[in-house]
Amino acid sequence: MTQKLALLLSYVFQPLLIPTLIFLFLLFGIPEIAASQYYNAWLIVMMVFVTTFVVPVLSLLTMKLTGNIASIHLDKKDERVFPFSTVSLFYGISTYLFYLKFEIEPVFILALASITICVILLTSITYFWKISAHMTGIAGFLAIIIVIGLKNPSTNLVSFMLSGIMLSGIIASSRLYLNAHNPMEIFGGFLLGFSVCFGAFYSYL
Repeated sequence: MTQKLALLLSYVFQPLLIPTLIFLFLLFGIPEIAASQYYNAWLIVMMVFVTTFVVPVLSLLTMKLTGNIASIHLDKKDERVFPFSTVSLFYGISTYLFYLKFEIEPVFILALASITICVILLTSITYFWKISAHMTGIAGFLAIIIVIGLKNPSTNLVSFMLSGIMLSGIIASSRLYLNAHNPMEIFGGFLLGFSVCFGAFYSYL
């Protein structure tokens, strides 16, 4: 794996994009969910994209321009606490606003709440251990796919599951190749995202 490819994968599947990918999967990958809605699905996706990606990215760029962080890559553990705390706040507000303002299926609120819990726990852990946010995100996504597949046997999600497993391995390899994390940090991130999202969705659905 070349460094350019590893960087590309890290950018394309960076953690702030995972909520948008999860909503795309729920809205367009699960017909039963999409068919029961009376709102514009793309509007919901756009709202998620703006609140969980655009706003946090703009805040990170502001931190970089004002010298609060040395790089948007957040390579150092100590640099991660303030940005992660800010993202946790943004995600918490987004979840609350979606709960109050949008009449959508509870599964979408559950998805946002699970992601927010992951980010809050990730921020707390970052005080003493630099686990992989990339793996937390993709593992949470994989857990959601697996639980929906288990709870709805009639829905064929095998291709999604296999793609999620392969993608998790590819992202883990890219982070290791870039020396962004060691194997234990990769495993820690995966365990966090998978356990939180699997537990939340398995208990609710």
